[in-house]
Amino acid sequence: MVIEAEGVRERERERAEVPPFARTPVLAIAGAMGAVLAATAGRYGYFGDELYFLAAGRHLDWGYADQPPMVPLLARLMDAFGADSPFVLRIPAMLAVVASVVLTALIARELGGGRKAQLIAASTFAVSIQMLGGGHYLATSTLDPFLWTLLIWLLTRWVRTRADGLLLWGGVVTGLALNTKFLIGAFWVVALAAVVAFGPRDLLRRPALWFGAVIAAVLVAPTLVWQAANGWPQLTMGAAISEEVSAGWGGRASFVPTLVISAGVPIGMILVGYGLWRLLRSGRLRPYRFLGWTALGVLAVFLLANGRYYYAAGMFAPLFAAAAVEIEAGQASKWWRWIATWPVFLLAAVIAIPQALPILPRSSLASAPDWARPIFAAEEIGWPEITESVARAYRGVPDPDGTGIIAAKYWQASAIDHYGPALGLPSPSSPNRGYVTFPRPPESARDILFVGNDASVLVPYFTRVREVGTLDNRAGITNVSQGMKIWLATGRTGSWDTVWPRLTDWGF
Repeated sequence: MVIEAEGVRERERERAEVPPFARTPVLAIAGAMGAVLAATAGRYGYFGDELYFLAAGRHLDWGYADQPPMVPLLARLMDAFGADSPFVLRIPAMLAVVASVVLTALIARELGGGRKAQLIAASTFAVSIQMLGGGHYLATSTLDPFLWTLLIWLLTRWVRTRADGLLLWGGVVTGLALNTKFLIGAFWVVALAAVVAFGPRDLLRRPALWFGAVIAAVLVAPTLVWQAANGWPQLTMGAAISEEVSAGWGGRASFVPTLVISAGVPIGMILVGYGLWRLLRSGRLRPYRFLGWTALGVLAVFLLANGRYYYAAGMFAPLFAAAAVEIEAGQASKWWRWIATWPVFLLAAVIAIPQALPILPRSSLASAPDWARPIFAAEEIGWPEITESVARAYRGVPDPDGTGIIAAKYWQASAIDHYGPALGLPSPSSPNRGYVTFPRPPESARDILFVGNDASVLVPYFTRVREVGTLDNRAGITNVSQGMKIWLATGRTGSWDTVWPRLTDWGF
């Protein structure tokens, strides 16, 4: 016990001698990541989900069928600048991932890491494909990992200092996370179970922890009230995502491999596994062992729930940090310790940046092979152009004043909502995702211009349904919108009070 106590004091002295988060080098890494994100933020256009967040921001509410209100609120605030700019919209995402680089270094510091460990942890986070890609979009999948990382830093700092004020701030961060996505609830359930099993059990005896829980409950109460008042549509959304994951490539079998690859090739893949192993086994990291079991538990929860792989990406930072601390301490085997060297980090950046960010010129995107395209890049192309396709069809309808617009999917509805007013289009409706609670077509809309490949769902409610056009992004890029059909449905046979609920049954 004396030897262990002396070792703890020695690590404290070493830590005190190291400038906080290694100051300039870590900030330089964070700044470099921010510079790359800023340089590529406006190269293409909005991603489909970003257009939806802008649409949701124009219908501000305490909740939505598919999410809490935080991201639509941020989209509304950024849109208030009036620039109609993907770069401006993405500023919160860029700031979140840049801050996460620094927080990852701070977590390494709390785990006992010095300058080298902090640099390794920060650099690994910065070249993660998931985090680089997340910094390119304003999305829940960007802000949620940032808030998890901030919360984990507060917890690791509490383990070292026992400063209970940190737990109160943890309640604030948890409340913000719950207003972004409800996933942080899974973290707390698993983390508290891990604390009971592996310590530090005195965390549960701290009144500040439970006061923090009250703060979080107060902050999330409005969106929970909204969910309850609207029949808990988020549960339906969860079921829909589970079905999408099952229908997608690989299903559950691809969850872990995709998650590990998204941590970064090659260094993130190795350090995320090594960090988990050392958190579970290392005596040096014993006070933080609950984080290793929490990572496993969170992985199991989202895997069993058939969630998306990136739901668990919020645990990357502590795993990177734990691996970095053990590498610095010389615990890693000599035959692979070279992985945490600058040439490998540069290689990881060379691999990650083209995969995660729009480096290719837009003009060459159509001819580029799939492996050379950034993730989801094709879905940033052609939104104004496909809206013009709808406008051309709309100008050809016999009764424009009596014709509404319905899109089968929320991305196309969001694009029409954003670019349509300048082209004289009415506000669209959609039975898909969060749009289900947005305004339906007005009763004056006897006819409907329908955007979607399958118009058979309209046949029972209109006297005639015919194809009148297709969407064209005019870039020759194959994406979900290219070639989608436009239909004109005329002669509605019932009131919207009757028809709309039946359409929403299939659209979610």
